[in-house]
Amino acid sequence: MADHKLFGTDGVRGAAGKPPLDPPTVRRLGAALVRALPHGAESPQFLVGRDTRESGGWIEAELAHGACGEGATVTSAGVVPTPAVAFLTRTGSYNAGVVISASHNPYEDNGIKVFSGKGEKFTEAVERDVEAMMADRSWSARGGEAGPVPRADLVDAYLDHLRTVFPEASTIERFTIVIDCANGATTTAAPELFNSLGFETIVIGNRPDGRNINLACGSTHPERLAETVVSRGCALGVAFDGDGDRAIFVDHLGRVVDGDAVLLMCGRQLQREGRLKGNAIVATVMSNIGLELALRPLGIDLVRTAVGDKYVMEELLTRNLSLGGEQSGHIIFSDYLFTGDGLCTALNVLRTVALTGRTLADLAADLTTYPQVLLNVRVRERVELHTVPAVADAIARVESRVAGQGRLLIRYSGTEPLLRVMLEGQHQDQIRGWAQEIVDVVKEHLG
Repeated sequence: MADHKLFGTDGVRGAAGKPPLDPPTVRRLGAALVRALPHGAESPQFLVGRDTRESGGWIEAELAHGACGEGATVTSAGVVPTPAVAFLTRTGSYNAGVVISASHNPYEDNGIKVFSGKGEKFTEAVERDVEAMMADRSWSARGGEAGPVPRADLVDAYLDHLRTVFPEASTIERFTIVIDCANGATTTAAPELFNSLGFETIVIGNRPDGRNINLACGSTHPERLAETVVSRGCALGVAFDGDGDRAIFVDHLGRVVDGDAVLLMCGRQLQREGRLKGNAIVATVMSNIGLELALRPLGIDLVRTAVGDKYVMEELLTRNLSLGGEQSGHIIFSDYLFTGDGLCTALNVLRTVALTGRTLADLAADLTTYPQVLLNVRVRERVELHTVPAVADAIARVESRVAGQGRLLIRYSGTEPLLRVMLEGQHQDQIRGWAQEIVDVVKEHLG
C-alpha cells in the first residue's frame, strides 16, 4: 500500500483494519509524518483528535507509537470535532494536528487527515512528500506494543473561540433549535456551546456507541431532524456530520437548506458588515448556477474550484477571501478558521437569522435552485474533447444556448471510463435534451 497514492481528496480513507488503515501502515504513517516535517522541527509536537468510531482508539495508538518512535510527542484531545483539532493545532505549540475520522461514512470506515501547525489541511505537495517517505524502504517504524496516548482536555478553548462568532447572542430574542450530533464528534461540544449562548436546544443523535455514527442521523440523513423540528414547533434545526466539519439545516417547515443557501445568506450578511473580503465567495463546480445568479446583482463574484474543501481553502488563502464552501455543508469562514467547521457555520446562520429578523425559510428562498441534469456516457479512451471537431461543436452549441442563464460542466470520471455531462438551466426538459445531444455525439465518436 505504501508504494502508491495514499492521500485522497480528504486524507487517507478506507475500511478500518485493512490497508491503508491496517496497524502496520498506520504506525508507519505516524513515523513518516514526523520524517516529512520541514527540517529544523526538533522534538515535534503532534495533537490527535478522533470521532466516536470503535476503531478510533487503536488507530490513534498505532499512529502515536510510530510518531513517538521518530522523536515526536503526541497528545490526544480525545473525541472532538475536526475543526477543534485544526484550531488547537494553530493556537497551541503543535507542529501538526491529526484527525482520525471518516466524516459522514459508516462506522466500519475510518480515515486520517492532517493539519499543519497553521491549522490548515496539508497541501498536496506535503502529502506527496509523506507518500514518498512511506515508499522509502530504507527505514522502518518502531516495533513493540502501542500503548495509551496521553490525554489533555482542550475542547473548552475551542468553544471559547466559537463564542466570539456570535457576540450578540446575549441580546437577541431566544428561539428553540434542534441539533443532530450524528452520534459523532460534536456530541462533546455542540450541546454545551448552544446552551451556553442561551438557546433552547433539543438534542438528537447524541448517544454514540462506536457503531451508530451517521446511522439514520446527521447531515446525510436529515429526516429525523426535520420531523423533530416540525413536531416540536422549533425555529430551525442543524445536523452535523460524524466529525463536525459540515452542517446541513432544516427550516421550520422541515425543508432542507444546503450549503449554497448558507453561502448566499451569510455572504450577504458579511457584505452588509463590510467583512466580505474581495466581494467574492469561493464554491466548487458542484454549486448550483442559482447561487451565481443570486450573487451577481449584489456585486459578489463566485470563484469556482474542483470538488473538495481543501481546494476551497487554498483558493481562500491565495485570494485572501473570507467565505467559501460546498453544497454539502462544508463552509469555511476564514476569519475564524481555514477549514470547514459545522459549529461555526451554525452560529453564523443563527446570527444571520437573528440580526435580519427573517426566518431561515425566508432567507433560503432568496436562492432559486435551477434544474440540473447529469448524464454519464462510457468512452473508449480519454481524449481532449476540443480535439474532436464534432464533440467540440456540440459543446459550443449548448454553451451558447445556456450563456448567462445556465451552466455546462463536462469532466471525465476519476475512477471509471466515463464522461460526465452536467447541465443546469431554467427548464428541465430543455436541458435534458441539450445534454443528450452532447452524449449522442460523444457515443458516436468516442464510445
